Amino acid sequence: MRIVVVGATGNVGTAVLRRLQAAEEVTEIVGFARRTPDVSAEPYAGVSWYPLDIGETTAVPTMTRLFAGADAVIHLGWALQPNHNEPAMRRTNVSGTAHVLAAVAAAKVPQVVVASSVGAYSSGPKHRRVNESWPTGGLATSHYSRYKAINERALDDFEKSHTGIIVTRLRPGLIFQRDAGAEVGGLFLGRHFPTRWLKAIRPPSLRLPVLPLPSQAIFQAVHADDVADAFWRAIDRRARGAFNIAAEPVLNPANIAETFGARSTIPIRAVVVRWAMAVSWHLRIQATDPGWLDIALNVPVMSTERARRILDWEPQVSSTDALAEILDGLTDRSNYPASGPLRG
Repeated sequence: MRIVVVGATGNVGTAVLRRLQAAEEVTEIVGFARRTPDVSAEPYAGVSWYPLDIGETTAVPTMTRLFAGADAVIHLGWALQPNHNEPAMRRTNVSGTAHVLAAVAAAKVPQVVVASSVGAYSSGPKHRRVNESWPTGGLATSHYSRYKAINERALDDFEKSHTGIIVTRLRPGLIFQRDAGAEVGGLFLGRHFPTRWLKAIRPPSLRLPVLPLPSQAIFQAVHADDVADAFWRAIDRRARGAFNIAAEPVLNPANIAETFGARSTIPIRAVVVRWAMAVSWHLRIQATDPGWLDIALNVPVMSTERARRILDWEPQVSSTDALAEILDGLTDRSNYPASGPLRG
């Protein structure tokens, strides 16, 4: 099989490459990224690389040419920064997705698998689980959520117009792995935001007596390798439709505090946390806009029954272990193994 991965570097991309390389059925992997990684290092070695900005309209003919003959295209391309410049992010996240779909159609690729998100869902319940039929209207206060919802509508239209192409969309919770520590720290805290202080409060070091968290902080997470396995299974089984992807248990203030090493949690009003995030983000003290808090507090808890039944998918890493990995990665500013500097 010849598989093309758009956005083949970073948190999800590296895990997808590892999973595809482990599949005997995959004979060729083509990788697209804005910057070419160190092709001598794993998992980038053995991949045919093409530097590409999917936001450029000129990217469509290039992708069409290189998509030709592919058995599937995996679309992971996404920009989380600069989140003070929404037009720039929309160019990659919305226009870029439209360009990928146009190239898939022109090249007559039999399957496209797109990374959507739990963030595409409209506000929903925390006390019960919802399946893939829950509305994907997004949250108006989050650019990430809005763009994921827009892309869900684009995928709906694409499915109607191209019935011969299998359209698959995965909606994972927060995706963690240790090696993403430096990337996640840079994207969500800022390149120069200190993180090594986390080591002082992580077991077996000094434990926090309490961790203040909003009581509504109930959300799901999953390890990057388990997400990658779901991508491969969707291709291997030619599975169409949407799939919720998340590990157990559902994260809540109690198990988040335990993972942080805190002895207990104390509730704090969400409006206070949101105000602090908004002020510090506007002042560029830290890089996370308050829309991310809105996602954590408002998106529903997902049922993963469909992925388990149709894809025979089963996460191998618990959500709490995945959270612990990213905390360790943030502490050490861990980066992808031997990835080397990206080259323009």
